[in-house]
Amino acid sequence: MMKLRDWEDLPKNMQTKEVWKYYQILTRKRKSIVVKRVFDIVFAIILLIVLSPVMLVISIMIALDSKGGVFFHQVRVTTYGKKFYIHKFRTMVKDTSRDESQVAANNDERVTRVGKILRRSRLDEIPQLINVLNGDMSFVGTRPETIRYVKKYNREMLATLLLPAGITSEASICYKDEADLLNIADDLDAAYLSKILPAKMEYNLESIRRFSFLGEIRTLLRTVKAVWGKEYETKG
Repeated sequence: MMKLRDWEDLPKNMQTKEVWKYYQILTRKRKSIVVKRVFDIVFAIILLIVLSPVMLVISIMIALDSKGGVFFHQVRVTTYGKKFYIHKFRTMVKDTSRDESQVAANNDERVTRVGKILRRSRLDEIPQLINVLNGDMSFVGTRPETIRYVKKYNREMLATLLLPAGITSEASICYKDEADLLNIADDLDAAYLSKILPAKMEYNLESIRRFSFLGEIRTLLRTVKAVWGKEYETKG
């Protein structure tokens, strides 16, 4: 069962005053964290059963559309800096390296025809239900970044590693058209690190400050609305 670690058990790079204030908030929410994990397990099992026919259809579409495996696996970072393999449906061409940028513009030639549909509808993230069952991810939480992006975190951003990475978040909702914002960028990584990541982190840290189980349910409902076309304005 997921629980908040004791302060002295956190990685040394997280034992800072910037992280401490967020840690104090979460220590008062220990029961909600347990409820969050129970919900994750039950809901993930239900969705895997219900969506199994959809997963089969998507797998066939990917196999027919381009060469390569059906699934994409990449090392990401979750709670307390733990590394894990995230599972997604493949949306890029076969020869795309697992070490290449995790961000992509809508005009990115690496994205396949089926991949564009999956990315827009977020159906490529269905396999992450397995990550949720394993405890590496949660339904709601900061999106898991690659190792090289996490190395760019400032001290306050490291507070997002106090909780499991998530399939969705308020940042994901407000930046669901992230690929559109990257269309005009010459350097995708530079644009992501300098503009998009810091802006998304403001949402992620605010979500920790206001953490509650009911709040996460609201985020899930907002995610469904966003996928179906509802627009949410970003801050600033």
